[in-house]
Amino acid sequence: MKTKIDHRFFYVLLLSFLQSCSSIFNLPSNKEKSTMGEITSSTKELESLPPPKEKIVIGVYKFRDQTGQYKPSENGNNWSTAVPQGTTTILIKALEDSKWFVPIERENIANLLNERQIIRSTRQEYIKDNDKSAPALPPLLYAGILLEGGVISYDSNVMTGGMGARYFGIGASTQYRQDRITIYLRAVSTLNGEILKTVYTSKTILSTSVNGNFFRYIDTERLMEAEVGYTQNEPVQLAVTEAIEKAVKSLIVEGIRDNIWGKKAADPAGYKNLIDNYTIEEKDNDKRILGNKYPNHDRGKFALFANLEGQQIKGDYVNPKANFGAKAGFKYFLNDHVNIELNAGVLTVENENIIKRTFIVSEVNLEYLILPNFKFSPFIYAGGGTMFFNSSNYYKAQFGGGLEYLIDKNIAVRLSSQYDIGFKDSWDGFVHGNNDDHAIRIGLGINIYIGN
Repeated sequence: MKTKIDHRFFYVLLLSFLQSCSSIFNLPSNKEKSTMGEITSSTKELESLPPPKEKIVIGVYKFRDQTGQYKPSENGNNWSTAVPQGTTTILIKALEDSKWFVPIERENIANLLNERQIIRSTRQEYIKDNDKSAPALPPLLYAGILLEGGVISYDSNVMTGGMGARYFGIGASTQYRQDRITIYLRAVSTLNGEILKTVYTSKTILSTSVNGNFFRYIDTERLMEAEVGYTQNEPVQLAVTEAIEKAVKSLIVEGIRDNIWGKKAADPAGYKNLIDNYTIEEKDNDKRILGNKYPNHDRGKFALFANLEGQQIKGDYVNPKANFGAKAGFKYFLNDHVNIELNAGVLTVENENIIKRTFIVSEVNLEYLILPNFKFSPFIYAGGGTMFFNSSNYYKAQFGGGLEYLIDKNIAVRLSSQYDIGFKDSWDGFVHGNNDDHAIRIGLGINIYIGN
């Protein structure tokens, strides 16, 4: 009887846990009504543009997916396209929202012409020949400018990553993936076929996943396992819409700036704030690279540095003891990635209640900075050096690596780890076995860059 009560209590507890997790992760539990479509940040920018003096009649025959890309799939082939096939309709909606253009039907022009022909035929059949008052069909509008282009690229897994941890059967993890679409849009004059302006925009598409799980044996015959997770994928349609809207805005602003729209636009002075803000955005974009990252070129040609270190020997005696040490030096950059480093410092070798020696150390290293254009960059290095104690001189090699972060324009902090390889087995004054003495050093320091 007691076992049954325990089982019931456990089931109630598990059900409550799952229900609470459902609330935490906002999992859908009811059907949703149809709603109006979401708007993007670029939609609001388009709608807030200052109006033109006169709207521009514009035609779009075809603005389609030119990538040929299918949706990425982990479970075999997927014949669904990665990009929505209604991008012409999205572009026309963006042109309407801008209130700068009068879009005319050209994508399905054959349907329009057929319908107009039906109207003419019907009128001729039912209107008497002598009825001169029958109105004629008005002529179709013609476009002064055509828009061409399309979605020319869909790149999957441009950036992926994640992190997680597990301890004693309890774990959690998170992952992300970024795809990217690219759009080109150009305005063509119907008067002479001249391409007036071409613009290019891109948009990343983010997918994230958060998972938690529990896996543990309660006893030899009972296993408890629980799992919860949440995944969110940015809709591709919204990403395409935002990129197209951004392209339309760019086309309008650059057209004003380069006087493409002529008398259709009001006095360019009235758009000064709009053009200035767009120019600033262009300059910022010049510094941007893949992944919406903005490189930083503040590291100089030279650098002075100082490190505070924790040090410990790997020698022949037992009970090695950690000590504090320090080093300081100078770096000269051969290029953005590679520098030559000279430094001097102290290294203390100590085994508890046995020996303690403090060496004066000088080193030469060749260092490689992996991401020199970013504030946060890993680095690796290797080189050789000498160690002086009393009148004895020891040679060694060393290699290491770490992380550097620019906290100010020319100041960076560094966390590093270094392994010293001795060529003799007598650092601690005792020769034993076939292995030479080594040392491990972990340092925290500062770099001051000079001469940008």
